[in-house]
Amino acid sequence: MRHTKISSKPSKPHRPEARRFMPPAHTLLLLGVLSSVTRWIVLVALASGVLLAVILLGASSARWRSLLLQDVTGAEQAPDDGARPPRIGLVSGHRGSDSGAVCPDGLTEAQLNSSHAQRIAGLLRAQGFLVDILDEFDPRLEGYRAAALVSIHADSCTYINDFATGFKVARAAHRPPGRDDHLVECLVKHYAEATGLRFHANSITRDMTHYHTFREIDPNTPAVIIETGFMYLDRDVLTRHADRVARGIANGILCFLQGNESLSH
Repeated sequence: MRHTKISSKPSKPHRPEARRFMPPAHTLLLLGVLSSVTRWIVLVALASGVLLAVILLGASSARWRSLLLQDVTGAEQAPDDGARPPRIGLVSGHRGSDSGAVCPDGLTEAQLNSSHAQRIAGLLRAQGFLVDILDEFDPRLEGYRAAALVSIHADSCTYINDFATGFKVARAAHRPPGRDDHLVECLVKHYAEATGLRFHANSITRDMTHYHTFREIDPNTPAVIIETGFMYLDRDVLTRHADRVARGIANGILCFLQGNESLSH
């Protein structure tokens, strides 16, 4: 009798062929449209972000370049309208022109004026002001516009008499009364307090009241000239206590701009 050989491999069960699902044609079209719209939205968003970043970066860069130009050269001199810190002009007397008064040991008025101007500028910049230090015949003085301008000088280094001590402050003789007078008052008050020197009003000269800078600057810029002291009898204050000189002038300017505010000692 023959035996049917039994295979060790199990027979595969019959599986019906799976049907592939195909969505309707209109659904495929809608999905394609949505995919395209999504891609465009992403691309537009990315492009807008890049464009906005470029605009902001360019505006920021232009602003800082403008501020740097104003601070270094003083070339851009729009009226002080509260949109930015007030600009202060300090003329360093005789700088870029001549030595001014000269002492027997070689100390010059121009050196003193420059030292004082640098100290004053430092104090005012620390308070947030824009400060220009200008030469005696600086081309920027033509039509110069600022919240205030002070020209810094010192008096003779020759012995005149025992009364040749003290400081002087003067305004332009040709300008009408007003803000110049207030600036004079503030400087006289605070400079006397800071230095202990007296106001030497009776020795104010025509050279001070008809100072050339008064006619060069914009007529709306309040301006004065100060002789910080006599280089002979007041030398100790002008050299060894230059910080008092600077504080007195800075406080006078603050008084003019902000009422009675002043720097601490």
